[in-house]
Amino acid sequence: MDIKKAKLEKKIDYIGERAIKLGVVKKFIDTIYKNKLSKFIYSRIERLMTQKMLEEIKEHSLPRHIAVIMDGNRRFARELGLNPSVGHELGRDKLEEVAKWCLDDIGLEILTVYAFSTENFQRSSEEVEQLMEQLGKNLKELARNEDIHKNRVRIQIIGQLSLLPEKVRKAAELAMDLTKDYGEHFFNIAVAYGGREEIIRAIRSIARDVKDDKLDIGDIEEGIMPSYLYTSNLPDPDLILRTSGEERISNFLLWQLAYSELYFADVYWPAFKKIDLLKAIKSYQERKKRYGK
Repeated sequence: MDIKKAKLEKKIDYIGERAIKLGVVKKFIDTIYKNKLSKFIYSRIERLMTQKMLEEIKEHSLPRHIAVIMDGNRRFARELGLNPSVGHELGRDKLEEVAKWCLDDIGLEILTVYAFSTENFQRSSEEVEQLMEQLGKNLKELARNEDIHKNRVRIQIIGQLSLLPEKVRKAAELAMDLTKDYGEHFFNIAVAYGGREEIIRAIRSIARDVKDDKLDIGDIEEGIMPSYLYTSNLPDPDLILRTSGEERISNFLLWQLAYSELYFADVYWPAFKKIDLLKAIKSYQERKKRYGK
């Protein structure tokens, strides 16, 4: 039985190779995906396509910093007839998976994710409470995560931490404290975050420094602004990716995205696949190539 399966897989891989070379992958997949038996074939070909695309993007310049707006948890759950809280749990699992792809497969230096905006506090008290409970638990686990420490990933929680419940704030501080000496990779989690608020906060800090004679008003120019932002120690994102098919920024990294490439994936966050991430990176590379960069 194992020999037969191995032979079948070899034939499927050959067919997949031919489909990729001939450029008829989508038509081929649309045809075979119409029956249950074809799902196995589809899975094999998708894995093959993912591997091929990973090899291709590694031949070109990769982005240093990717920022992600993780959208669609609640809609994904509702379409499956599930409670929205299940969608958030699936979204958490997906983040762990995506972070692993970025680190292990791509070697990404900086990943920034939009986990909870200031506007999210306007949701029902029950949902906010569930999200805060989950966030606190996740941050505690992240602080002790073996892969985080093995790969020397520095965790930074950006946003208005003062708005968070004490337990969540302490968990955030623990994660940052235990990784503060790392600098090979950065994992930024935007919580209680708003882009406009970040800019206002920066302006207030600049005004305070001028008032205290730490900064001359004539020195206020574009170049000093980044040092007053939450991401002051990092380069701006090369690529900003949003899931769920929505094409807006939603108050995320408004200053930092000035020259970022934007990519909108028409898939809910919990259903996001590695090939979706690779497509975003490939799109980024193709645009850079057109610009001659």
